[in-house]
Amino acid sequence: MATTTGAARSGPRTDTGSLRLPGILLGVGLGGFVDGILLHQLLRWHHMLTSTDTDRIGVKYYPANTVQGLQMNTLWDGIFHAVCWLAVLLGLASLYARVTRGRRRVWTSGKLWGWILVGWGLFNLVEGLLDHHVLGIHHVYAGPHQIWWDLGFLLLGALFVAVGWMVQNRARAFDPATGGPTPGAGPS
Repeated sequence: MATTTGAARSGPRTDTGSLRLPGILLGVGLGGFVDGILLHQLLRWHHMLTSTDTDRIGVKYYPANTVQGLQMNTLWDGIFHAVCWLAVLLGLASLYARVTRGRRRVWTSGKLWGWILVGWGLFNLVEGLLDHHVLGIHHVYAGPHQIWWDLGFLLLGALFVAVGWMVQNRARAFDPATGGPTPGAGPS
């Protein structure tokens, strides 16, 4: 029976949580960028404050079809993107700390991609619940059927969390010492 020495135990971290933080941070940031770029800029379905005429917290109404309204919405969209950028920056910094110890093969890890999906899903759930339902400051696609768009956004977030959880749970733990999966740590 083999025993583990104290020196071996004090080596690099190989538990399944080693990619959790960078994966979730990257997922939150990238999920926010997809929301901002796709829904705010390309499709122009909403901006940060376009539904404040029906919000629940008393924010002044800034319609996107006026210059002043578009300026204020652009400012808040920019603040939103700055927060997304910070999440990606922190996720990359956290991942870099693991990559430099793991010979840069961490990008192929199912653990990382699973946690990125979990983070993206968490972004959708938190942003969707707060901005669309609790605060009511904007909706995915405003109009007579906005509740279905908002619920679909939440469902997509829950799906990302579930799929991401399954992906990371089935993946082998990443071993920074070898730059590959931890031997015997579950299915590939």
